Amino acid sequence: MTATAETTPALPDCFCPADGTRVPGGSLTWSCPVCRGPLDLDFSPSPAPLKALAGRVNSLWRYAECLPLPAPAISLGEGRTPLVELAGPVSAKLDFLMPTLSFKDRGAVMLAALARRLGPDRVIADSSGNAGTAVAAYCARAGLDCTVYVPAGTSPKKLEQIGAHGARLEVVDGERESTALAARAAADEPGTFYASHVHNPYFLHGTKTYVHELWEDLGGRLPDALVAPVGNGTLLLGAALAVRELHTAGLIARRPALYAVQSAAVAPLAAAWRAGADDLVGETPMAPTFAEGIAIPRPLRARQILRAVRDSGGGFLTVTEDEIAAAQRDLASRGLYVESTGVACWAAVRDGALGDRTAVVPLCGAGVKTGLAEGVGG
Repeated sequence: MTATAETTPALPDCFCPADGTRVPGGSLTWSCPVCRGPLDLDFSPSPAPLKALAGRVNSLWRYAECLPLPAPAISLGEGRTPLVELAGPVSAKLDFLMPTLSFKDRGAVMLAALARRLGPDRVIADSSGNAGTAVAAYCARAGLDCTVYVPAGTSPKKLEQIGAHGARLEVVDGERESTALAARAAADEPGTFYASHVHNPYFLHGTKTYVHELWEDLGGRLPDALVAPVGNGTLLLGAALAVRELHTAGLIARRPALYAVQSAAVAPLAAAWRAGADDLVGETPMAPTFAEGIAIPRPLRARQILRAVRDSGGGFLTVTEDEIAAAQRDLASRGLYVESTGVACWAAVRDGALGDRTAVVPLCGAGVKTGLAEGVGG
């Protein structure tokens, strides 16, 4: 059944984590009206116990109690990706086996479902590839007009995939930040829903299902460490949300450490971490890297990312271009063909950086999106 205001509960309000400004639920307002920063959702759910999940739909929507929207008619069966052993205590969650071949489907389905409920004239997104592809696909599924802003130099295969879903492409000269600025200017037009995976908190409440799935697949527990690639931090912040939900509900006894991985070429958060800072320090220039999907010089949720890692007892890891290329080849030799950004976490821990602690790394995007690292970026 299509979700309507008559058949669904009222949407929760949003608020600005920086200054507390509140935005009513159901608004097309995409940022804090005061500081223009990203928003969080005033939503504190209680997850269902493990035994209650048996027999539920085999998608991320099985965690209904934890999601701020009901299961939409536009679902493509996203979620419930396999967990496989890699080496020693490290396992991998194969999130490249999503409908659009990346983990971004977890958040994109939430944004499209929200947009469909709000009924805007148009949806816009900005992305270096995977988020734009996911938003384009789910907007196509929902029958929503969609435009995706991408930086010049985005992988041709990602551009092809976005266009195949019927979205209009706006290619912006310059780097990722120039693309975001162009999209934000368009987002202020009346009747526009900004499907921002950075500003819109619904995206984080989609990515958090990654950890709910791990918890279920591991029989009601989590590994010692969760490792996540971090550019804008949407997977790591979603993971932090899920960990808090499960711990508050008494469904896990301890919280895993969160480890954030950045490319050494563009690592503003790792630099802030090393400096012991609560926010970004100095300026980080954009540089070529195989890990194009996490090459974000000024992540808007930097303070939240740093705090989440610090509160968990985790840390930051960086990887070189040679390490990324080697990790991609290593995964391929194990039967897993993963895009160059998506191998960053394996590159960071495959040589024992976490010791004998159990850990899970996400393999976030399929290798067909970028090809081998020898042929892209870097």
